[in-house]
Amino acid sequence: MARRSVLFSPGDRPDLMRKAPDSGADVVVFDLEDGVAPGAKADGREAVNDVLTDDAFDPDCEVCVRVNPVRPDRDVTAADLKAVLDGDPRLDSVMLPKTERAEDIRILDNLLGARRADVPIIALCESAAGVLHAEGIAATDPVEAIAFGAEDLSADIGATRTREGTEVIHAREHVVLAAGAADVDALDTVFTDIGESEALAEETEFALGLGYDGKLCIHPAQIPVVNDAFTPADDRIEWAHRVLEAAAEAQADGVGVFRVDDEMIDAPLIARAEQVRDRALAADAWPDEG
Repeated sequence: MARRSVLFSPGDRPDLMRKAPDSGADVVVFDLEDGVAPGAKADGREAVNDVLTDDAFDPDCEVCVRVNPVRPDRDVTAADLKAVLDGDPRLDSVMLPKTERAEDIRILDNLLGARRADVPIIALCESAAGVLHAEGIAATDPVEAIAFGAEDLSADIGATRTREGTEVIHAREHVVLAAGAADVDALDTVFTDIGESEALAEETEFALGLGYDGKLCIHPAQIPVVNDAFTPADDRIEWAHRVLEAAAEAQADGVGVFRVDDEMIDAPLIARAEQVRDRALAADAWPDEG
């Protein structure tokens, strides 16, 4: 399952939630946390459930709900889940904001299990504690992805946000390392300047270079830019296709290291080719095997 682009949609705006899948995002997140004013939480829960239980709502993407954090009051999280999971909602995953330790995941998992078992969790690491504990968070069942939140982290530690992002680079790298160690997806922070498509493309390319699998988005206009950045170039796809074809032949012959063009290929490069293939498949850009 690809998670190149993850689009937030306010949980009290049914019109926007219904339109969100049309953006082309791999994941749409109906937001009951920051996207809904404190006094409108009950209305937001009802609106999210109305959309998720509507038989006409059957998008071709992952559907996620961001609940409120389990700290300081898990009762709010429990209320979110009680309302959202009523009936038979079209729900694929749940996002937990302000995740600070593995115990937060276990609390959410227990709350989920009382109503619906085996729901994947996307954990947002967006505080000093969350980033420092990212390794344990990423390794906790049923986490499938961890996301880095630079804006909340900066507020938590008193850092000044800059376009260059040097103030959060260590944390950004720490989160992607934690995801890699646990073999879960890593999702990069939001880009807040909606109209700056060129700058968004550059930042997404940078995140890709760090090892991120996708990026959080706050506006549908950002989705094509992010998806394009996470789609491999044609020559890279052709390289990966040649490598994986040769790898299959080498495995059949019992060969561990082999040559493609003028490059010696071993396990790390095969893994890189598989990653290119997976991203190309998500973009429907992988060659037809016939």
